[in-house]
Amino acid sequence: MSTSTSGVSSGASITPVVVRLKLSLLRNGLRQSAGRRAAYITSVVVVLLFAALQLLGLITLRGNAHAASVTVLLIAVMALGWAVMPLFFPSGDETLDPTRLVMLPLRPDPLVRALLMASLVGIGPLFTLCLLIGSVISVAHGTAAYVTGVVAVPLALLVCVALARAVAAANIRLLSSRKGRDLAVLSGLVIAIGAQLVNFGAQRLGSAGGLSRLDPAADVLRWVPPGSAIGAVDSMSKGSYGVGAAQLVLSVAALAGLLALWSRHLTRLMTSPDGSTLQAGESAARERVSTGGLRRLLPSGRTGTVMERSLRYVWRDPKTKAAWVTSLAIGLIVPVFNALQGTGSIYFACFAAGMLGIQMYNQFGQDTSAFWMVAMTIASPHDAYVELRGRALALLVITLPYATLVTVLTTAMLDDWSKLPEVLGLSFALLGAMLATGAWSSARFPYSIPQEGYKNVAPGQAGLAWIAIFGGMVSAALLTAPVIALTIWLNVTADGDRWSWLLLPLGAGYGALITAFGLRMAAPRTARRLPEILAAVSKG
Repeated sequence: MSTSTSGVSSGASITPVVVRLKLSLLRNGLRQSAGRRAAYITSVVVVLLFAALQLLGLITLRGNAHAASVTVLLIAVMALGWAVMPLFFPSGDETLDPTRLVMLPLRPDPLVRALLMASLVGIGPLFTLCLLIGSVISVAHGTAAYVTGVVAVPLALLVCVALARAVAAANIRLLSSRKGRDLAVLSGLVIAIGAQLVNFGAQRLGSAGGLSRLDPAADVLRWVPPGSAIGAVDSMSKGSYGVGAAQLVLSVAALAGLLALWSRHLTRLMTSPDGSTLQAGESAARERVSTGGLRRLLPSGRTGTVMERSLRYVWRDPKTKAAWVTSLAIGLIVPVFNALQGTGSIYFACFAAGMLGIQMYNQFGQDTSAFWMVAMTIASPHDAYVELRGRALALLVITLPYATLVTVLTTAMLDDWSKLPEVLGLSFALLGAMLATGAWSSARFPYSIPQEGYKNVAPGQAGLAWIAIFGGMVSAALLTAPVIALTIWLNVTADGDRWSWLLLPLGAGYGALITAFGLRMAAPRTARRLPEILAAVSKG
């Protein structure tokens, strides 16, 4: 027994074990159903196709005077994505959650090495690798540059992965504790705003003077890892061997620092108790008092009960709240920031309805294993219809006034009041289409949202989650096509302005009809697939 424990503790063999564990989790997840295999394969094909296009695009930059600026900025943005995406988007697996390993006799340093190697298995690392290879090819000139590139590519990839794991380990308690996960809402809001600021900043730079406007920012980021690794290749190409070596050493130092930080967080995580959920009973009591009057404002019967439950999820469940706050922020930021820049369109106001309509997808996943209590109350398609209708109405309580407010605000900022009725009608039609496709997708492609850790989807279900959301969004766009076509026709017709106000009642009516149709279509499937839905949402 002592020999076995010593071997595990030394870390001599845990790296291949953890890597095989990740592959086994992925393989077993795909074996559960043909639908999940198809969803995963589709997501892999789409990501690889996009990676190939990015690789070709970077290769075509070779010889361009500003190729280094583009690649350095690209890798810097990629590193930012690695840092924040695992916290707020479906990703990860059980091997990347160290709380699953706290009872094993593992030391932090061997565990860090094992988890780092396991993190390199997946679509994300492969996509990043393609971008790094393309970046090196676009800036490398000469033997010294190519030799540096051979070192820079894996070094930059390891920096990205180590950054993601260090941030995730530092936020495990934040996202797994009751009070702590509420603070993640603020983090999600900051990240959403920051991403939009980067987006609009890039647009302004591009419109102001082409790629040359990127040079000042790139001159700074070429000294910030992992951009410094690509900067080292560019410096070697220019003959600045001392500068290139310094940039490469800086990336190595950053990797060592991130690994040390990760190891420190692992040590604290695996040896310190989590007291963040103490006095949970007192908090629950205060929440019951604060929401006691909600029930009186809702309809009677099962519809009101379902609405109350859904609204309580929005208010009390940290991950649901984070998703809502992020959607609310982005839905406001996109039209308002474009309007402030003077380049916006009033139709950007539809972004608010689109962002909140996404919340209708995977309705049963937010219930997790507690969905069995809901499933026990569904004995017929009518019961399923009432359940779905209550959830849709709860979403409309927030979405309808919010979408209206964003549209009016955008209209006021652009001073284009004549377009207000048609944009509101288009928003309502889009919202109805997303409610319809969201209800169907919730029954057809349910997936689990683990309450513990930083993952937003259970292992083996990431491809299912992406195909459910993006497939549903494409379907919603197709369902909204008649209203979009009518809007275009009225705008190109000579006297269309006189009749554009009709788009408001027509869009609202169309949205209501398509929602009712979608709920009716999803109800029989929901009632028929209750065991499969329960198994899928209880996975995490």
